[in-house]
Amino acid sequence: MVDSTPHGAAVTAAGFGVKGPRGWAFRNIDFTAGPGSLIAVQGPSGSGRTCLLLALTGRMKSAAGTAEVDGLPLPKRKAAVRSVTALAHVPGVAELDPAFTVGEHLRERALLQGRFGGSLRALLRPRQERRAAARALVDAALSAAGLDLETLPKGIRTSVRDLERLEALRLSVALALIGGPRLLAVDDTDLKLSADERAAAWKMLHGLAAAGTTVLAVCSEPPEGDADVVLVRTGSQSGPSGSDRTSSADNTDSTPAGAPATEGHDDEEGAADALAETGRA
Repeated sequence: MVDSTPHGAAVTAAGFGVKGPRGWAFRNIDFTAGPGSLIAVQGPSGSGRTCLLLALTGRMKSAAGTAEVDGLPLPKRKAAVRSVTALAHVPGVAELDPAFTVGEHLRERALLQGRFGGSLRALLRPRQERRAAARALVDAALSAAGLDLETLPKGIRTSVRDLERLEALRLSVALALIGGPRLLAVDDTDLKLSADERAAAWKMLHGLAAAGTTVLAVCSEPPEGDADVVLVRTGSQSGPSGSDRTSSADNTDSTPAGAPATEGHDDEEGAADALAETGRA
């Protein structure tokens, strides 16, 4: 794993909401998750779940309620929240370039991390030491994401467009992990994955959370095992659901079955507008 020391960010939200030009993207989101939690944001496409992910990582301004990430209040400390979070695979915001190879993506991310993510003292180290440190970061991130370059069609020279969906997801996660975030946010975690691939993806994210990084993952269906489930519903779907389930990070405070994790009153147009504004920014 990238870091076996518990260093994840605690996340809380109370009455949290984002509003677009034509209505609410989501609102009335309430939950608490401790450091090293796996937080599954469950909801149908268009329900505002991606907007929630972006708002909790400081990339979208909230319009109602309160939230904190790593003790930093939102939206007041958005810039600080961005510095301790990272995005993996958010369409329209943070995506892989299909024309790049796996190696090009990794080298670019390592270069950016070395130039802008480290200390001035690190920049003054001899080039050989800096290269060794960058290789170590990349190797650790690939290992944590479960991406074995030797299994790819052309190894590190494999083009992104030739990756399977699960391989691309692992690469996106690895790139995000290079920066050592306290909170990793992943969009569309289970999109276009087979049952076995979904299980493998959730196993990877469970492993990251167990190693100490808080993981916020958007999904259509929550994973098996321990996870904090945050339900984001459209207006027509709000209300209790017998399939709802939540569990706290320490497994000591669970919401009873049948009780909603959140009271979502989402508007597809509001969510689309709010997401478009973020993409343009």
